[in-house]
Amino acid sequence: MQPDRHLPTIKRIAQKEITLFFASPVAWLFLATFAAVSLFVFFWGEAFFARNIADVRPLFEWMPILLIFLASALTMRLWSEEKRSGTIEHVLTQSVPLWHFVVGKFAGCLALLLIALLITLPLPFSVALMGDLDWGPVLGGYLATFLLGATYLSIGLFVSARSDNPIVSLISATALCAALYMLGNPALTDFAGQQLGEWLRRLGTGSRFDSITRGVIDFRDLYYYLSLIVVFLVLNTFVLERQRWTNTGRSSHHRYWRNMTALIALNALAANFWIGQLPLRVDATEGNQYSLSQATENYLDRLEEPLLLRGYFSAKTHPLLAPLVPQLKDLLREYAVVGGDRLRVEFIDPARNPEQEEEANQRYGIQPTPFQVADRYEAAIVSSYFNVLVQYGDEHEVLGFQDLIEVRSGSETDLDVRLRNPEHDITRAIRKVQNSYQASGNLFDTVQDQLTFTAYISSNELLPDSLREFRKQVRSVVDSMANKANGRFSINIVDPTADDLENQLAEDFGFQPMTTSLFSDERFYFYMVLSDEDQHVQIPLGDLSENEFRRNLEAGIKRFARGFTKTVAFVAPEAAPQYSRYGSRFSQLEQFLSQEMKVKREDLSDGAVAGDADLLFLAAPENLDAKALFAVDQFLMQGGTVVLASSPFRSDLSGRQLSVRRVNSGLDDWLKHHGVHIDNALVLDKQNAALPVPVTRTVGGFQLQELRMLDYPYFIDLRGSGLNQEHPVTADLLQLTVPWASPIKVSLDETSGLAATNLLQSSPGSWLSDSTDVMPNVDSSGTSTFTPTDETGSEVLGISLTGRFTSYFADKDSPVLTPETADDEASNEATTQNPDDAITASAAIKHSPESARLIIFSSNDFLSDQAIGLASSAARSEYLNSLQLAANTVEWALDDSGLLSIRGRGHFNRTLPPMGTTTQMLWEYLNYAFAGFALITIALVQRHRRRNREHRYRQLIINV
Repeated sequence: MQPDRHLPTIKRIAQKEITLFFASPVAWLFLATFAAVSLFVFFWGEAFFARNIADVRPLFEWMPILLIFLASALTMRLWSEEKRSGTIEHVLTQSVPLWHFVVGKFAGCLALLLIALLITLPLPFSVALMGDLDWGPVLGGYLATFLLGATYLSIGLFVSARSDNPIVSLISATALCAALYMLGNPALTDFAGQQLGEWLRRLGTGSRFDSITRGVIDFRDLYYYLSLIVVFLVLNTFVLERQRWTNTGRSSHHRYWRNMTALIALNALAANFWIGQLPLRVDATEGNQYSLSQATENYLDRLEEPLLLRGYFSAKTHPLLAPLVPQLKDLLREYAVVGGDRLRVEFIDPARNPEQEEEANQRYGIQPTPFQVADRYEAAIVSSYFNVLVQYGDEHEVLGFQDLIEVRSGSETDLDVRLRNPEHDITRAIRKVQNSYQASGNLFDTVQDQLTFTAYISSNELLPDSLREFRKQVRSVVDSMANKANGRFSINIVDPTADDLENQLAEDFGFQPMTTSLFSDERFYFYMVLSDEDQHVQIPLGDLSENEFRRNLEAGIKRFARGFTKTVAFVAPEAAPQYSRYGSRFSQLEQFLSQEMKVKREDLSDGAVAGDADLLFLAAPENLDAKALFAVDQFLMQGGTVVLASSPFRSDLSGRQLSVRRVNSGLDDWLKHHGVHIDNALVLDKQNAALPVPVTRTVGGFQLQELRMLDYPYFIDLRGSGLNQEHPVTADLLQLTVPWASPIKVSLDETSGLAATNLLQSSPGSWLSDSTDVMPNVDSSGTSTFTPTDETGSEVLGISLTGRFTSYFADKDSPVLTPETADDEASNEATTQNPDDAITASAAIKHSPESARLIIFSSNDFLSDQAIGLASSAARSEYLNSLQLAANTVEWALDDSGLLSIRGRGHFNRTLPPMGTTTQMLWEYLNYAFAGFALITIALVQRHRRRNREHRYRQLIINV
């Protein structure tokens, strides 16, 4: 009940102050100045229409400086005038607590500030009518302005209570507010170090203001303003209370007041340090534009050295790029917030900094891009910068506008330019420089868990001579590794025969005794496993050299480390010379994967996959022999991941002839062994993408060639339910075109230990065809005449198999040990006499660990350069969805799926529609007219209320 008892007094004081405001020119000067300056800054100072962005950020751009002068001018007379006129004595002698007067005057000032903000409301509504306005930053901007204005008002009241001269109060309040604003201003923080600059930004009122106006409402920023308001209101009350003591002298009551004032002020300010540790933030923007994903935060948490994000943005750039600059700057600022002391963000206009432009050109290879810019009066070529530099230690990565934006063409004159996915691109660059930086350091610096190297090796009496020597080299290498590991690497060498571990090895790892040839009865063990509490990685023997084993061991350790670039072993056929333009080549796929991984061509003819490979990617394999199949099988049995893009058909496009031919991958029996069968048929779907067909027309005696889009059911269009929204590989894809695909049938036994997950699926309106005639059928009107069969239904086009696989060669002889020709007795004799030549893959591992994965996409062509080129022609823009699917698959398979969780940013079109100068002037006039109308309305209401009061007063005199 206590607050209710005080409220009437505070309300009466606030009403009195508001009445006095409007009875004098102070309120009218404040409101008129606030409205005029805000509108001027919005339309002219920040050139709203020239920015071409549908937001109201220009309204709040200069608000911190504007409020300094207006709040100081509004409060300079509130207490100093009371002192000068002597009415302060009346206040001090009242039985009402002094804080009632302080809060009442403060509430009256807040009401005036609120009226001023209401006058500017037509601006966001006007922008919302013109374009797609995000209301989150608008609400954040008004909230930040109200809190900042309240802070300055409390400071002005405190200063006014300390002086009896309004001019002195004005100057002092302006200086104090400006000092708090300048603490976090880049003009000061840029001269301080990283740590000191961060502390200054936390103390500055302006830096907190910028964060809220972006639409990110942080409770720490809100409390910061509230704490300053409480502190200065408490100090204001204490100053007035001290004036009551002038005739009473010092007493314990006075000491109590001083102690309580200091305690309240110190606690209010100190709570900022405690609350500063709490991440209480709300992203009010549409689509959570400034909420960095958990994956990004994880990469920033790994920073061991300061990271620099520097944006090179030219003030004068192409009109379609200009709206994207503020979005990118805001996102980079969010990186600085999350990164804290470990991350620094800078923005540079190279045109204004010749020295930094020279550094960007020479050191980082950043060059301006020429754009043609035209307006009503002139056309010119402008060299503009739109780059982001990511630097970590001595490693750096540069992102240009080609990496950050996407262009969608509706027609030759209708271009939609947007940020593609800036958080993904920037975080990917951060990961890349982290990987490069860490790769040059100690390998074990990024290993957190205890690693154990276990070698299952038979006694020297059972080993061939070459393996006896190799055993010494293994011991030497692992000992040197242990010396560098700082206690995180232990060595364990076991003889399976002596310790009776043969059955356990067969059960746990599928290890079988090795042999040197098909004709030898000697059996021995030589397996090496690297493990922690959760994962086991087999180290291959390689070529039995010390250097090869060291590389394989380091590759195995990197699988347990964080931040190292993974290696993808890539297998794909080369294009035939006659199909140089549209052949079944995969150069774009290799290049795209190389941005994230180390991609190296793999030769499977020796029956083994390279020891440093983390993943095996088979793109359109053809006629794999037994040794190649053994290499694929054993890589999977070692716990690796195999990604397969294959079907029984392959397309050929030569000139104007389109055809498909049947191919044999060599994997059919191997896939059937794992419960997977790819049907010998093609899937056609009513939901399909268009096929661009060149058509030549004769117009006025001239031949013109154009692309005509034909309905083509072989180009299966997957979206919505066709893409598994629950799986990381496909959850973020909006659309995928899969050409010339075959259906996948899965039949898993309940005891197989495998789990299948559908990734890609055609629509219920799809059907099958076994014909190789895939030329578009067009009738006389130019319409496609493909007709579905009676049997239609959804078909699976992509699956993921996980679990414990059983080797296809578990009950078969190893192909590596099989002589190439049965009649070649010399070859057999050589194999017998030189048994050490075939040691490296002499026994098949019978089953895999649970970490093994097999991902299958049933199309030979959807990742090829040919298909990507056709899809790009149909979309009239660069088509990367299929490549992104491949990258997502690789990242997920390597347990590096952090980037997959980063949702798209910047896909909201905030540009203004084209409008002429007359229309722009009309909008400006309407906003100024409304501001004037609001002021006139307030004046009329105030005049009416004053007349009513005068009438009641005269009526009271008459009655008396």
